[in-house]
Amino acid sequence: MALLAEPWYSAFLVRILGSTWCLLFVAGQVFGDQNDGLVFLREFPLVRREDFYEDFLSDLMNSDKTEDPSSRTTRSEEDRDTLWDAWGSWSECSRTCGGGASYSLRRCLGSKSCEGRNIRYRTCSNVDCPPEAGDFRAQQCSAHNDVKHHGQFYEWLPVSNDPDNPCSLKCQAKGTALIVELAPKVLDGTRCYTESLDMCISGLCQMVGCDHQLGSNAKEDNCGVCSGDGSTCRLVRGQYKSQLSAPKLDDTVVAIPYGSRHVLLILRGPDHLYLETKTLQGAKGENSLSSTGTFLVGNSSADFQKSLDKETLKMAGPLTADFIVKIRNSEPINSTVQFIFYQPIIHRWRETDFFPCSATCGGGYQLTSAECYDLRSNRVVADQYCNYYPENIKPKPKLQECNLDPCPARWEATPWTACSSSCGGGIQSRTVSCVEEDIQGHMTSVEEWKCMYRPKTPIVQPCNIFDCPKWLAQEWSPCTVTCGQGLRYRVVLCIDHRGMHTGGCSPKTKPHIKEECIIPTPCYKPKEKLPVEARGPWYKQAQELEEGASVSEEPSFIPEAWSACTVTCGVGTQVRIVKCQVLLSFSQSVADLPVDECEGPKPASQRACYAGPCNGEVPELNQGETDGLLGGLQDFDELYDWEYEGFTKCSESCGGGVQEAVVSCLNKQTREPADENLCVTSRRPPKLLKACSLDPCPSRWEIGKWSPCSLTCGVGLQTRDVFCSQIRSREMNETVILADDLCRQHKPSTVQACNRFDCPPAWYPAQWQPCSRTCGGGVQKREVLCKQRMADGSFLELPETFCSTSKLASQQACKRDDCPSEWLLSDWSECSTSCGEGTQTRSAICRKVLKTGVSAVVNSSLCPPLPFSSSIRPCMLAACARPGRPSTKHNPHITAARKIYIQTPRQRKLHFVVGGFAYLLPKTAVVLRCPTRRFRKPLITWEKDGQHLISSAHVTVAPFGFLKIHRLKPSDAGVYTCSAGPAREQFVIKLIGGNQKLVARPMSLRSEEEALPVRKANPKEVLQTHKHQNGIFSNGSKAEKRGLAADPGSHYDDLVSRLLEQGGWPGELLASWEVQDSTERNISSEEEQNTEQALMHLPFTIVTEQQRLDDILRNLSQQPEELRDVYSKHLVAQLAQEIFRSHIEHPDTLLKPSEQRIPPVAIPPRKPVSSFTSLVRTSAGEAGGGSRRPHRKPTILRKISAAQQLSASEVVTHLGQTVALASGTLSVLLHCEAIGNPRPTISWARNGEEVQFSDRILLQPDDSLQILAPVEADVGFYTCNATNALGYDSVSIAVTLAGKPLVKTSRMTVINTKEPAITVDIGSTVKTVQGVNVTINCQVAGVPEAEVTWFKNKSKLGSSHHLHEGSLLLTDVSSSDQGLYFCRAANVHGELTENTQLLILDPPQVPTQLEDIRALLSATGPNLPSVLMSPLGTQLVLDPGKSALLGCPIKGHPTPNITWFHGGRSVATITRLTHHILAAGQILQVANLNGESQGEFSCLAQNEAGVLVQKASLIIQDYWWSVDRLATCSASCGNRGIQQPRLRCLLNSTEVSPSHCAGKVRPAVHPVPCNRRDCPSRWMVTSWSACTRSCGGGIQTRRVTCQKLKASGISTPVSNDMCTQLAKRPVDTQACNQQLCVEWAFSSWGQCNGPCIGPRLAVQHRQVFCQTLDGVALPSEQCSALPRPVSTQNCWSEACSVHWRVSLWTLCTATCGNYGFQSRRVECVHARTNKAVPEHLCSWGPRPANWQRCNITPCENSMFQSQRTFCKSPTGRRVQRAVPGPKPEHRALDLGPQGL
Repeated sequence: MALLAEPWYSAFLVRILGSTWCLLFVAGQVFGDQNDGLVFLREFPLVRREDFYEDFLSDLMNSDKTEDPSSRTTRSEEDRDTLWDAWGSWSECSRTCGGGASYSLRRCLGSKSCEGRNIRYRTCSNVDCPPEAGDFRAQQCSAHNDVKHHGQFYEWLPVSNDPDNPCSLKCQAKGTALIVELAPKVLDGTRCYTESLDMCISGLCQMVGCDHQLGSNAKEDNCGVCSGDGSTCRLVRGQYKSQLSAPKLDDTVVAIPYGSRHVLLILRGPDHLYLETKTLQGAKGENSLSSTGTFLVGNSSADFQKSLDKETLKMAGPLTADFIVKIRNSEPINSTVQFIFYQPIIHRWRETDFFPCSATCGGGYQLTSAECYDLRSNRVVADQYCNYYPENIKPKPKLQECNLDPCPARWEATPWTACSSSCGGGIQSRTVSCVEEDIQGHMTSVEEWKCMYRPKTPIVQPCNIFDCPKWLAQEWSPCTVTCGQGLRYRVVLCIDHRGMHTGGCSPKTKPHIKEECIIPTPCYKPKEKLPVEARGPWYKQAQELEEGASVSEEPSFIPEAWSACTVTCGVGTQVRIVKCQVLLSFSQSVADLPVDECEGPKPASQRACYAGPCNGEVPELNQGETDGLLGGLQDFDELYDWEYEGFTKCSESCGGGVQEAVVSCLNKQTREPADENLCVTSRRPPKLLKACSLDPCPSRWEIGKWSPCSLTCGVGLQTRDVFCSQIRSREMNETVILADDLCRQHKPSTVQACNRFDCPPAWYPAQWQPCSRTCGGGVQKREVLCKQRMADGSFLELPETFCSTSKLASQQACKRDDCPSEWLLSDWSECSTSCGEGTQTRSAICRKVLKTGVSAVVNSSLCPPLPFSSSIRPCMLAACARPGRPSTKHNPHITAARKIYIQTPRQRKLHFVVGGFAYLLPKTAVVLRCPTRRFRKPLITWEKDGQHLISSAHVTVAPFGFLKIHRLKPSDAGVYTCSAGPAREQFVIKLIGGNQKLVARPMSLRSEEEALPVRKANPKEVLQTHKHQNGIFSNGSKAEKRGLAADPGSHYDDLVSRLLEQGGWPGELLASWEVQDSTERNISSEEEQNTEQALMHLPFTIVTEQQRLDDILRNLSQQPEELRDVYSKHLVAQLAQEIFRSHIEHPDTLLKPSEQRIPPVAIPPRKPVSSFTSLVRTSAGEAGGGSRRPHRKPTILRKISAAQQLSASEVVTHLGQTVALASGTLSVLLHCEAIGNPRPTISWARNGEEVQFSDRILLQPDDSLQILAPVEADVGFYTCNATNALGYDSVSIAVTLAGKPLVKTSRMTVINTKEPAITVDIGSTVKTVQGVNVTINCQVAGVPEAEVTWFKNKSKLGSSHHLHEGSLLLTDVSSSDQGLYFCRAANVHGELTENTQLLILDPPQVPTQLEDIRALLSATGPNLPSVLMSPLGTQLVLDPGKSALLGCPIKGHPTPNITWFHGGRSVATITRLTHHILAAGQILQVANLNGESQGEFSCLAQNEAGVLVQKASLIIQDYWWSVDRLATCSASCGNRGIQQPRLRCLLNSTEVSPSHCAGKVRPAVHPVPCNRRDCPSRWMVTSWSACTRSCGGGIQTRRVTCQKLKASGISTPVSNDMCTQLAKRPVDTQACNQQLCVEWAFSSWGQCNGPCIGPRLAVQHRQVFCQTLDGVALPSEQCSALPRPVSTQNCWSEACSVHWRVSLWTLCTATCGNYGFQSRRVECVHARTNKAVPEHLCSWGPRPANWQRCNITPCENSMFQSQRTFCKSPTGRRVQRAVPGPKPEHRALDLGPQGL
C-alpha cells in the first residue's frame, strides 16, 4: 500500500455498477510543464472489481501498461488453449519521431495466474526528428526545471551513456557538477546510448537492429544498407605522395564523392590537410583544419587529430557534399597520405512502371522496363552509366495482361473498291458493318443498333472527278517551201485537267500534225516527187512538236529508243523494240499485252541509216536505195537538216515554268531522226526557250512541324501552323496567303493529342487560401490530393497511400510580420450633461500585434497621432429650460479679419486670423487662429478644400482652435475652413513662386517626401507659375470663368500679381533693408536664391483690407474693355503708394520681417496674438539702427560657474553646466546671453525639438528659460539658439534626474553620398558610401560625470578605435564597419545606452562578371536575340516582328531599383509597346518589334547611394517592295500584248521571299502594252459540227476563213490568197465515228440455286455479250462505252430459309479469377423443318460464339474483424457481444500512454 502514497498514484476512482467490469482511472501527475508541445503522463492499469483488493497491487506492479477493452481482437488458437484473452490493440506511440515504443496488453481470464507476460512491445515512429525538436532525454530533464531540488531551482541537462544504468534519468545541473537521478527510468523509446539504436522500455535496455525491430541483430553494411551485402558501394583505398614545388603551394590528394562512408585519411610529414566542399546545390565551402577537434564541415561531422608529424581525419558519413582533400606545402620535405573510404554506387537500375497497354479494350499486354537512375540528381540517365558498375544487375522485364474488358461495338469498313472511271468522275464503294471484338481478337457482326451511338462511315464516295485528257492542237506553221507544194506542221498535245502535257488521249481521235500546202508562186526548178522543206526551220513561227509516247490506261504501242547504226560508215540499219503495254490504274504499274490487244498500226521496228561516206568516197547505191534514203547523191547535203522536234516537259506544273525546244537532225524525206554528224554543225539552230504553265497554282495547305507535347503523360496536345497559300509566280517568287475557305481540300488538323497514357499518381495541390490574418502571423491552407491523370485527360482521385513521394504541405505560416501599432479605442462615455450641449470621451491604448500573434501594449509614441476628435466629441441633448425665466439662445460666433496679406520678406513663421487671403512664400510656418465666442474651443473642427483635417507630421490641429502648418509647400495652397457649430469662416492660402508669379495649385496633393526630390531636381518644375493675361479683367473662356468660381481667391490673383510686379517702390524705404537683404542673399541656400532673387525685398509684409481691392475691381469693371489695362496699371501704382504711406504713418499696422535667419528650432510666441504686430520681436528702430553698428555673428556667452542654489527649491544656472533635479526642486532657471549685430533672436529646444511653452515652461523677458515644478519628462539636453542675419550659435545644458546619466540623442536619418566626412549624434541612422570618415558624437551628462563606453554589435570596442571625448571616429568606412554601435553612459546613479546604426551603401555599378546575367537571358529566352545594356550604349539589329531581350547588368547595396525607359519615356506609359519586365527588373522583353519599337532603350538603376543609366539601341531592318524590269511580251502581234513589271520583296537590297512583304503596301503595278502591230493573215476555223452518224462512219464539217488581226484588235476577213501564201488551207470536211455499231445482248435468267446470301435469298445468273447490230459477236471491249446489263441478281429460294440456333450457356468452370469459361451448342437449322442443315447455308450471317470467358473477378477473402466486450448477466453468466469497430486511429502526438 505504500505505492498508493506515491504522488503520481494519488488520484483514482472506482465505480461499481452491479457485476459489470469497471476501469480504474489513475490520473498521472504532470511532472514537468508543457515543453515544446510535449506532455508526459503516467499510465493506468485495468483491473476487475472482484479482484480489486486482492490483485490490484500485483497487477499494478506487474503491468505497467494498459489497454482499451473495446479494441480487443479475436483470440488466436494459441490463446484459446490457455487462459489468456486476446491481445488488445496497440497503444499510441510514445514519440512522434526518432523511434518510440508502443505496447499491447492482454488479460488473464482465469482465477489463477497465467503463464507468460501480459504486455508486449514494438517500435514505432521510426523517422528522423527535425533539428529543432531537440534530444528526447533532454526534454525529460528539462521537465524538472520548475521543480525545486533541495529548495532550489536548477536548469537540468541530460547525462547520457551511463554504463551502469543507461535507462535511468540522470541529469546534471547547468553550471555545476551536481548530477542527480531524477527518475528511476526514462520514458519508453529513449535511446540507451547516443550512438546506438537500442532503446529503453520499462526501464530496461532492449536491443534494436537497424531494421528498427526489437530483439533484432540486423546491422548496417559498409554502404549504410540495413542487412545489406555491401553491393551498393565499393571500397576505395590508395596512397598519395606529395611532390610540391615552390610555385605550387598545394595539390589535390583525393576527391571523395557525396554519400561516401567510413572515411579515414592519415598524413605523415610536415604538410597540412585542408578540405574543400561543394554541395549538390552548388554551395562551396572550405575548412583549413587548423586544430584538433570535431568540426561540422558541409553538414558532415569530421574528427581531426593533429600531432607534430601526423594528421588523422575521420568522417563516419554519409557525406552530405563532395569533398576534395588537398595538401598545403609547408616544408620542402615530402609527405604521404593514406586514405580509405567506401564510395556509393550512385547509378543504379530501377524498374519502371508498366508501359501503357497495347490495346484500349478487348485484352492487351503491357511491359515493364529498367532505367538507369542517378541517386544524386534524382533523374534518369543513359544506360551506360549503370553498365559501368559490374555489381549492377539489370532487372528483367515483366509482362501482364491489361484492359480485358470487351470493346464496344464499332463500325468496320472494307477497303474502297476501284474507281468506276479513271477520269471524268466516277464512284467507289465499300461495305460497312457493325462488329464486336472479343478478348481473343475475333470479330463478330452484330445488329446495327449497337453502333448507333457512333456516326456511320460513308459507303459511297466520288472519285477521279477531274476531266479526262484531251487533244489540244496549236496553230499551223508556215509552209516549208517558198514556191510550189510543201508541208506545214502544228503541235498537237495531250493535255490533262491540270493543263500538263501527259498521256492518256485516244490515238484514234488525235488530229493530224502534218498536211500539204501549196505556194502560188511558180517554181523554176524541176518538180520534185516529194515536198521539199526549207533549209532553216528554226526561224519559222511554228514547228512540228511530236509528243513522246507514254503508257496510258488504254492499250497502246510503246516504242523504245533506236539502237545504234549497224555500220560506222555507209548505209546500215537501226532496230528498236515496240511493245503493247497498258497502265494498271489500281496498282499504278505497267503490264505487257499481246500485240493484237493494241489497236492501230504498229510503229516500225527497223529502219535504214546512213553513217557517212567510207574513206571519203561516195558509195555506189542502186536507184532504190537512192530514192528511199538519200534522194540522189547530188542532194545529199540537203537531205539532212536540223529541225525543232517539240519541247521538253515543263519544268513546273503551275506558277510559271520553262520548256526548251528539242533540236534533232532529221531526214527531210523520211522524217526519221539521223545521226547529228549528217547535219551541218554551223546550221544548228539557236537554243529556244518558252514559258509554260503560267497559270497560278491551285491553292493548297502549307503545314508546319508539330510542336513538342505539352504534357509528358495523361494526354497532352501538339499544335502546328496550317495556312492556305497559293504560288502566283515562281519567276517573281510571288506566294500569297489566302483565306482558309479558298483551299478546297479538307484542312489538316492543327491540334492532335499526344502521350496518351496514364500518369503515375502524384500530389496535386490546390491554390493557397487567403491568409487568415493580414499581419501578426496567420495561417493559410490548401487542399492537397493524391490524383492520377488518366489517358483521357481526366483526374482520378486516389487514396493517399498510392502517392509514393512525400505529401506536399497543406498549411503554412503567412504574414509573419509585426502589425503596425494601432489605437484600441473604448466605447464612448455617456454625455457629460443631462441636457443641452455636452461632450463624450473615450480612452485609447496603443497596442501592437506581434508576428507570433500575441498582442502587446506599447508606448503611445509608436502609434500615429490620434486626432483630438477621436477621443472627444460633442453631444447634444434636449435644451435645458430655466423655470420661470425664458432663455435666449445665442449662436456661436467667429471673429474674422477681412484682410489680404502678401509676404515679401522671407520669414520663419507668421500668425493669421481666419477670414482673409494670404499670398505667402514657400517654407514659411503658418499659425492660423479661429477666435470664437459662445463655443467650446476643443470642439472646433478644421477642413481643407472640403476634407476633414487631422494632425500629422506636417499639419498640427491644436485643441484650442489653432492650426499650424510646418514649412509651406505647393500642396498646402487651398481653402481652410474653421467650423464652430453652425458658424464657419474661411482662410485662403496661395503661394508665391519665382519672378513674382503665383504658384499654380497642384492637381493632386503629394506628400512632402514625394515633393522633396522633385524640388531638389528642378525647383522651376515644382513652382509652376500662374499665367495671367495683360488685362486684369480680359474676357476669359468659359472654363476660366468656371475656374474663377471654383477658386474663391482667384479674382484677387491678377491684382496681387500686378502688385508683385510693381516697379515704382520708393527707393528710400528700401535703403534700410538693403544691408540685411544682401546678407541674407549671401548665406541663403542655392534653392532660396533661385526663388528670392526674383522677388521684391520689402522690409514688411503687405497688409490691406479686402474692401480696398473690391473697390478697385469694381472700378475696373466699369471701364471700357480697351482701357482696362491702362487703368489697372494706374490703380495698382496708386495702391502701392497708399501701402507705403500707411507704413510710414502707422508702422505698427504693417508686418515687419524678423531679423533672424531660420534657426535650427523655431520660436513660438509666448501667447496667442490676434494682430500681426507681434510677429517680429525686433522693433523698427532696431532694424534701422543695425546699419550704423559693425555687423557680427551671434555669440553665446559661456560662464564657467556652478549652478546657483538660490534656495532649497530653486536652481539658477548658465549654459555649459549640468543640473541635477532633486525631489524638492520647484524651479529651474536657465540663462542664455548672446551678443551680435543685428541683435540675435533667442530660441530654445529640448532634445532637438522645439520647446512647447506652457503655464509651467516659460520664456522670460531676458530670454531665459524657466521650468516650474520640474518632472521626469523635463529631463534632457536644452539648447539655446542665437540667430541673426549673419548666422547662429548654440550651446546646450543638461538637466538630469538625481544626477542619473543622460545622453544627447538625435532620431534623424542621415544619407551621405558625396561628403568625405560626416558627423552625427548618437541615436541617428547613418547611410553612407564607402571611404567616408564617420564621427558619432555621444554627449553625456550626469552628476558625477558619466563614463562613456562604446560597443559594436554588443562587443566592446578597444583602444584601437579612435575615441575622443565621448565621440567615436570611424575612418575610411567599408562593409566590415557596418553594424549597430552602442554608447553606454554610466555613473554611480545608473547607466543609459543609446545606439546608432551604420549602413554602408554601394552605388549602382556594372558588375565585372557578366556570366550570371547572360545565363539569366539564356534561360529566359533560349532562342531570342539579346543584348546587354552599357553606360556607353550598345546596339542590336533585328528583323521586324521579332522579340528581343534587353539585360541590365547591375549591382549595388541596397539592391538598386530598376526603371526602364524608351525614347525618354517610361515603358509603363507607352501603350503600343508590348513588353514584359522579368527577373526583378533586370530583363526587359520587347515583343512584336516594329518601326515604333526601335530606338534607344535605357535602364535607370537607383538606390540611396546613387544612380546609373545604361543604354542600348534597337535597329529594325525592314522589308519593302521593289518594281524591276519588264517581263517578256505576252504576244508577238495584235492588241493583247502586254509586259508585266516584275515585283520583288527586298531586304537591304537583297531579294527575299515575298511572304516577308505580306504586310507591306504593295505598289501599284500597271502592265505595259507591247507588240501592238498588225498580225500576218492566217486561217481561222470554227469548231467541227456534230457527226452525221453516231457509229458506222459519218461526216462533220467546219467553216474556214482567211482573216487578219489588226493592231486595234479587230479581225477582218481578207482574200484566201493572202493566207494560201503563208499556209495551206485547212480541211473543212472530215470523216467521223468510224467505229462499228455495237450493242449488248444477254440470255435468259438461270435457276435460283446459287449460294445463300440471306434469309430465303439466293443468286441467279445470265450471260451478257457484245455484238454488232447484225448479230456478229465482238470482244466485250467494243461495247465498253455502253452501259453493261447486270449478269447477277437476287432471287427467292426455299433452300435458303435457314438460321443459326443456339442453346443455353453451361455453368462457368470457375467462380472467380481469370480462367473460367462456359460453352453452348450452335447449329444451322431449316426454318420450316427445324432440322439441322449444312452450316455453309447459314454463312450469310455471322456464326454466334460457342464459348466465352466468365466470372472474371479477383478472388479475395473478406475478413470481418470484430471487437468483443464482456459483461456479466445478473445470473452470473458471461455474455459476449461483438461490436464491429474501425481500426484505432493513431494520433501523431509525442505522448506517453494516456488513459481514456
